Amino acid sequence: MNEQGKILVIGGGISGITTALEASEVGRDVVLVERSPTLGGRVSRFHQYFPKLCPPTCGLEINYKRLRANPHVQVYTNSKVLDVSGAAGSFKVKIRKDPTFVNEKCVGCDHCTEVCPSERSNDFNAGMDKTKAIFLPNKMAYPPRYVIDRPACEPGCSKCVDACKYGAVDLEMKTQEIELEVASVVVATGWKPYNASKLTNMGFSTVPNVINNIMMERIASVSGPTKGQILRPSDQKPVESIVFVQCAGSRDENHLPYCSSICCLGSLKHAKYVLEQNPEAKVHIFYIDIRTPGKYEDFVRKVQAEPNVNMIKGKVAKIVAGKDGGVVVEAEDIIRQRKVHLDVDMVVLATGMEPSLKGQTQIAGINLDEDGFVPAELQQKGIFSTGVAKRPVDVNSSIQDSTGTALKAIQTALGVS
Repeated sequence: MNEQGKILVIGGGISGITTALEASEVGRDVVLVERSPTLGGRVSRFHQYFPKLCPPTCGLEINYKRLRANPHVQVYTNSKVLDVSGAAGSFKVKIRKDPTFVNEKCVGCDHCTEVCPSERSNDFNAGMDKTKAIFLPNKMAYPPRYVIDRPACEPGCSKCVDACKYGAVDLEMKTQEIELEVASVVVATGWKPYNASKLTNMGFSTVPNVINNIMMERIASVSGPTKGQILRPSDQKPVESIVFVQCAGSRDENHLPYCSSICCLGSLKHAKYVLEQNPEAKVHIFYIDIRTPGKYEDFVRKVQAEPNVNMIKGKVAKIVAGKDGGVVVEAEDIIRQRKVHLDVDMVVLATGMEPSLKGQTQIAGINLDEDGFVPAELQQKGIFSTGVAKRPVDVNSSIQDSTGTALKAIQTALGVS
């Protein structure tokens, strides 16, 4: 790679991948840094995503193919950018690459997991199932390489080393410190779901069968903990009645003061998932306002027209455990001016989007606003942000924004003001 005019992209989700590809396919050299062992970000965890309601394999696999064939992109996974210093055209960057304990010789044969005696919580499935201590991050992981969660291993165990015929397992792998010089920087660090445990009246940590929207997405996915069957977590009972709680933490000065942009569409999509598997299921959606801008209005009307969908304008006051694993929801119905008590199989909290950098060790040289986002106006010349790192947006908007951001980064790399 040509050191001069290089572009650094921090974050390997759909926004970071898009930025890297758009910049590199016009000949610019790009360094793409992702803190997890695989690219794909939040989109890789979806069952379906807008606007086409297609699975992540639809878009990500095409992008992975473009990356594999692209000599201008250097990918560092399981890595963190620690520091960005200098000025536009000559930023100095420090990166820490943590060991995965599996090298590039891995062929994905799975012999290592067959002998591994230890298990770990599967964060890809939001902790709803387990993997072995040596694991493939997900079925379409890029790079397609296993990873070892060393703290989860039994002390002294090396069975995976003996089982690997290719010499891919390296338990002596060390942390690497990498220093680079780049011309411009794009922050595409994405988002995480707001911690629903902070919503003490919503029962997320205390009431069985209260989940968040990320968990719902994984339950509906064929690669999820229930192989795509929408079953409640406590007893695997098929869901016959369900409540969706909008703005769970969003638009609340005590939690997230802003609208998270995608939650209404997400819950309407989840209602569709439920009804596709069980057309007789009863679906209740409590909302403050339904915010689905532009072309998505038709989708709202389609879901609203379903006879078993009950959309109630009002806030949920309390969620408590019911009988036989059920969940009791106490809420208001503003339009009918009454209180509502519902006993359902499961509740899904539409938790808001919180920027990934919030609450994390700050990257020196990257400036956050009070909510943890990376607005362009707070950055020095040559540092840009895109996607949800900048503000809450949907996938389609993130891709469009990332394409424009790639052009800005290229202009800086070329010395064009």
